[in-house]
This record gives sequence, structure tokens and C-alpha cells, in this order.
Amino acid sequence: MKKIIVLLAILLSSGYLNLYSQKEPSTGVYLITCAPGTATYSIYGHSALRIVDTEKNSDLVYNWGVFDFSTPNFVWKFAKGRLDYMLGVYSFKRFIQEYFLDQRSVYQQKINLEPDEMGQLFMLLAENLKPENIKYRYDFFYDDCSTRIRDLLEKSLGNRLLYSPEATKKLPTFRDKVGEYLRPYPWLNLGVDLLMGIPGDKKANSRDRMFLPVDMMEVLSDASINRTGKMIPLLQNSESLLEFDPPAVKQKFFTSPLFTFSLLFILILTFFIIVKNKTAVKLLDIVLYTVFSVLAIMMIFFNFFTDHQQMRWNLNIIWLSPFIILCLASIILNRDWQVWFRIVFILSMIFFLLIMLLPHAFNSSFMPLSLILIFRSSVRAGFSWNPLSLNQVNEL
Repeated sequence: MKKIIVLLAILLSSGYLNLYSQKEPSTGVYLITCAPGTATYSIYGHSALRIVDTEKNSDLVYNWGVFDFSTPNFVWKFAKGRLDYMLGVYSFKRFIQEYFLDQRSVYQQKINLEPDEMGQLFMLLAENLKPENIKYRYDFFYDDCSTRIRDLLEKSLGNRLLYSPEATKKLPTFRDKVGEYLRPYPWLNLGVDLLMGIPGDKKANSRDRMFLPVDMMEVLSDASINRTGKMIPLLQNSESLLEFDPPAVKQKFFTSPLFTFSLLFILILTFFIIVKNKTAVKLLDIVLYTVFSVLAIMMIFFNFFTDHQQMRWNLNIIWLSPFIILCLASIILNRDWQVWFRIVFILSMIFFLLIMLLPHAFNSSFMPLSLILIFRSSVRAGFSWNPLSLNQVNEL
């Protein structure tokens, strides 16, 4: 049945492309902007260059978003920030067919280039296609499928390319811009906020924001080319090649991270108040501190052992500190290492206060998780003011 559906989709897309071919564009260079999809890799949209040469009957797409899943140690290289992307060149028909099957909107805008500017662009593309240059080290903020196109246009046009002044002095951060696209996906947004460090909180001007395809389309649509004092729009008006309704993503509060973790905190609190069995209490603590230890190891890895600059200086390491691992060892080995639990308690309290004082700087879903650490570390630390510690510490 699946094969029949795929075959019908291909036939339909072929029919659509035949209809589209009746209005073939003239020779030129076009900015292609693809709307965000629902797959994790497509949430931010996509950009490409389309180059049409009617004399040579050529219609090609230059795509800097290609990577090879068969790359040795693919997952490890991706985690380390050492995965190479590459420039792929293939027919426009193949390109548009993929987006038709994914039901994602695609727009194109002709770039107003003079022959000499177009020649300079073609030279740069030829340089990009050399074996030693076709691969590049991907960087989400500063070197991706969109910024590569922006950089080529800047090199081709030089100081003749003029961006519009910033419309507002209140610039968004990189985290803000990423969050706009992740708003329909709260769990994915939680993961990004967990891993993104202080570099993500840098202010992003209009040029910086062009790492996002839709933002780049908007910024370049307002840009101009200075030709002997006459200001020419860089891009012509957007033309729709494919048009689909945006994917409908329903957000449910009862499955959101904040509700889920808050309910988890309440359940854990209730369990430890009611249950007095020594073995059950120890086992649940081992489970909790194992989970937090894994997260702490992730913080260590992404802060110190990855090339992803966006993940460095991650303040989540305050509450997901390496001391949690020592706490786990203390529970498993039945050691009375209260000092580590006290350190974890203090750090978790500091982080909780930071969330309260700076609500826009941290994901609020971390609050109930930090409360779990505050609660259990205060018990294990043996603080006299905690009534549970008086009942449990001597038993554990």
C-alpha cells in the first residue's frame, strides 16, 4: 500500500512540474527559500540558489545543506561538531519534487545581477565546487546553507550591496530566533535550551539572523544594490513555486515539559513522604541521581569537549554539576558523603533563584527538575531543618 501511495505522489508531482514548466523563468540566478517542515532537520527551513541558462537548457540548484549519513562515526562527529556538510548540485525538477512530496512551500526571487556580477558569482561557485572546497565545517549560527549564499552575494557585489538599517534597537538574541521556530515543539525547545550556552544569548543583528532561511529572505528583500548612485532592489518580488498550508502542530498543556516535570516532582515528593521502606527509597534515589548524572556528563561534554561553540559556557552546568556524579556514587557505595549533597543543594538553589530572577534567560521547565534536586539533596545532606532528613538519613 505504501508503495502505491509513493507512486501516486510521484506521478502527481510530475504532473505538477509539467504544469510549472509552462512558465519557465528567464536566464538568471534565483534565491530559493523553502518553508519550515516538521522533521527535526527541516524545522528552520532551507535556502538554495537556482541558476537557469536557457541557451544551454540548464536548470540547476546549488544546495549547501547536503550531508552523508554513511560518514564513518556520523553520530559522534555530529555531537563533537565535526560533521562536514557539502555543496550539492542537481536538477531543479528533482529539488522541487522533494518539497512537493514533503508538502512544504517553496518561493523564489530573482537576484538582480549585472553580467559582471553574475560572472563573479559563477567564479565563486566554481571555486566552491573544487574537491578541496566542496565540503565545509557546518556551524548553525555562522556557516550553514543560508549564510553560504549570503556570503557569496556579498563577495560578488562588494560594497555595492547595502542592507537596510535596523528597524529597532531592541535586537533579539540567537536563542530568541531559534525559539520562534521551536515554539510549536516544546520538548525540542527544552532540549535546545538545555544544550545551548551563553553564545546563544548574543544579540543578533539583521545580518546575523540570516542563518535562518526565512529571515534571510526578508532581510535580502529589503537590501539594495548601489549602481552609480541609483538604488536597485537586490531581489525581485517573491514568486510562489509551491504553496501549502503551514503544518498544524497542536500544543497540549498536559503533555508540555513544564506540566510533566511539575507532576513528576509532586509524585516524587509524595512518594518520599509516604514510603518508609529503606530499599525503595534508596532505589528511587539511585534512579533519580543516575538520570541527573547522565545530564551532568552531557554538560561536561558539551562545555569542554565539543567544537559546537553555541554549546560552550552553558549555565545549566550550575545545577547539573559534576558533583551529582559523586552523590550517585555515595548512594550506591553507602558512603556518608554529605558534603557533595550540600554542594549540589547550594548550586541547585542558586540556579532556582536565577530562574526566578531572570525568567526569560532560562527555560521554566527546568524549575521542577531543580526542585527535585533541591529536595533530595537537602535530605541526603542531613540538614536539621528538613523534617525528612531527621527521619530518613539515619535509616539510609
